[in-house]
Amino acid sequence: MTDQQQRYKDVRKVTLIGSSVDFVLGVAKIVTGWIVNSQALIADGIHSFSDLLTDFMVLYAAKHAHKEADEVYPYGYGRIETLATVSLGVVLAIIAIGIAYSALQRLNDPIVLMDFTLLALLVALASIASKEWIYRYTIAAARRLRSDMLRANAWHSRSDAFSSVVVLIGIAGVMLDYPYLDAVAAIVVAAMIAHIGLGLIRSSTRELIDTALDPEKVMTIRKHIHAVKGVRSTHTLRTRKSASNAFVDVHIQVDPRLSVSEGHQIGDAVRRRLIKHIDGVTDVTVHIDPEDDEAGSPCNNLPAREKIIAALKHCWPNLPSDTVEAVTLHYLAGGIDVELDLPIELLSHVDEAKQLVQELRSAVSPLSYINDVQVRFRI
Repeated sequence: MTDQQQRYKDVRKVTLIGSSVDFVLGVAKIVTGWIVNSQALIADGIHSFSDLLTDFMVLYAAKHAHKEADEVYPYGYGRIETLATVSLGVVLAIIAIGIAYSALQRLNDPIVLMDFTLLALLVALASIASKEWIYRYTIAAARRLRSDMLRANAWHSRSDAFSSVVVLIGIAGVMLDYPYLDAVAAIVVAAMIAHIGLGLIRSSTRELIDTALDPEKVMTIRKHIHAVKGVRSTHTLRTRKSASNAFVDVHIQVDPRLSVSEGHQIGDAVRRRLIKHIDGVTDVTVHIDPEDDEAGSPCNNLPAREKIIAALKHCWPNLPSDTVEAVTLHYLAGGIDVELDLPIELLSHVDEAKQLVQELRSAVSPLSYINDVQVRFRI
């Protein structure tokens, strides 16, 4: 079983347990509210069923969001969780409007009264205890699985416990001959639901437009990058989130004279360190730079390798091309440093090396973009 499959299995187990409790509580509160004529208790029951709706959304989103990345979705299906959260927020906002509307109608209807019973009190107390337990059970799983969707569902469950506290306030109002406290309590419950819904919409929408991770986490990422030996500096550090996964793109500056393979090794060390030490980071893209090009590369207008080699051959007509073992070009500071690998057999005496290098440098002086020429004589 893969990690994704195990994670889906855990999310499903937690959600099914919570949905079972939500269903029982929703039925109990709505039936009891109808019997005792309690708008607040009925509203609280609807809130419990909204938790049940959340559970179904979580199950659906989890099933599809845990698919492995493929060619069509190379970053995976995690955004399905995000879309489900946005949809849930919209539904909760609509439910809140309906509850508030009904409560306002009750405030304008002095004929409708509520009869207090011990049953309503017991149901409200049972709801508080049950929903707090669901919250603690779900939030523990959310932390273990790094699931923002489960975390949102957990807080939704706890809000139901808070709304049950409001119902107790309404019941107390009836006991104290203030029956309208019941309708006021229903409005408070509606406000709670609306707050949750709008909060989910806001946070998930920010994720959909690739908002960066928290500044504290970005700072921690930067510190870990600088801790890798060979990294001189960083720039263009970008982060984004997709459900429980975080992605990092960064440019790191290394010694410009390093080989391509050593620069790659440093970049790979950065990638491994971030995935290992930063919770939630699952993919890192590292761009290797020989110099800081955040504001713009000074080498953008320089010719490509083919044109440079042709120009060098034109400047060095007496240097047989078959004797050149390698040409290395360093694009730095708006110019090019050239490194030549030549066989030592070209020299009849070691003292000729300095003269040959001077001749090669003088020959390329018409090429304004050539900063320097270095020669390595190989045995």
